[in-house]
Amino acid sequence: MTAEVRPEEIARAHATIGAYVRRTPILRANGRDVGLSPFPLTLKLEFMQHGGSFKARGAFTNLLSREIPPSGVVAASGGNHGVAVAYAANRLGISAKIFVPTVASPAKVARIRSYQADVVITGDRYADALEASERYAAESDALRIHAYDQLETLLGQGTLGRELAEQVPDASTLLLAVGGGGLLGGVAAWYADRPQRVIGVEPVGAPTLTEALKAGRPVDAPAGSIAADSLAPRQVGHLMFPIAQKHVDRVLLVDDDEIVRAQGALWDVFRLLVEPGGAAAFAAILSGRYKPAGDEHVVVVLCGANTER
Repeated sequence: MTAEVRPEEIARAHATIGAYVRRTPILRANGRDVGLSPFPLTLKLEFMQHGGSFKARGAFTNLLSREIPPSGVVAASGGNHGVAVAYAANRLGISAKIFVPTVASPAKVARIRSYQADVVITGDRYADALEASERYAAESDALRIHAYDQLETLLGQGTLGRELAEQVPDASTLLLAVGGGGLLGGVAAWYADRPQRVIGVEPVGAPTLTEALKAGRPVDAPAGSIAADSLAPRQVGHLMFPIAQKHVDRVLLVDDDEIVRAQGALWDVFRLLVEPGGAAAFAAILSGRYKPAGDEHVVVVLCGANTER
C-alpha cells in the first residue's frame, strides 16, 4: 500500500469531515429479493450523501485540510465531483469554478450551479475538462481539487470504508464502481489488513482499471458507456493504482444493458433511484458477473444518484 494512504490517516480524515458529511444508511437484504440464490446482501446507500454521491467525502477532506488561496478552488469533473466541490465550497464560504465535459448530465450541471459555483462546459470527456481546469489554475492560482488522483481525495473516500467496517463488520466481500478509482482505492486502503475482499466494477466501454492492470500501469482506455459521465476518465489514478494492484481482489466488467437492468431492479424492488454509475456495482451481482457463495455476505456500494430518471 502506498505509504500515505494508511488506515490511521483515513481515520484522521474521518474525524476532520465528520461534522460535514452524512453517515449514510445501509439496507439489509438477500439475494432472493432480486431473483438470485439466497445469500446475505447489504446495500450501502451512499447516494444519500450530500450532493448525491460519495464525492462529498473527498471534497470536504481537501477543503478542510489544505490552505485555500483567495482565488478559491477549481475542479474538473464528469459531474459528481463538481457537485461535491461546489456543495462543500458553498458550505464553507469558498469560491469555486467547475469544468465539466459535454457528456455531463444536465441534472449534475444544474446541481453544480445550484451551489453558486461558476460552471464551464468544455470538451467531449473528462480529460478535456481537466486540461482546461489546469490552465485556469495556472492563470488564477486557484487550488486544484482533483476528482481522484489526490491524496486528500483518496483519504476522504476511504472514510466510507471506515464507516462500513462499523456498520457491517461481518461483511465478506465489497463491490464498488471504479471510474478514476478514488473510492475503490480509498476503501481498499482501509481494508488492506482486513479479511474482506474488495472488488471493482466498471463498464465494458470504460475499462480504465482493467486496462491498467493488464499493462502494469495506468494507460488510456476507451470511454464509451451509459455511465461515461462518472466512470470514464482517460486513465485510472496513479495514486490508487498500486493500492489496486495489492489490495483489490479483482475487477469485473458489466455492459450497459446490465447497468440499466440494475437501475430498474433497484427501483422496482427497493424503490432506490440511482444513476448508471451508481448502479454498476449492483449490476455485477444481478447479471451473475459475480456469483456469491451461499453464506457470503456481500456489500454493494450504491455511490451516486444524480440522475433525471
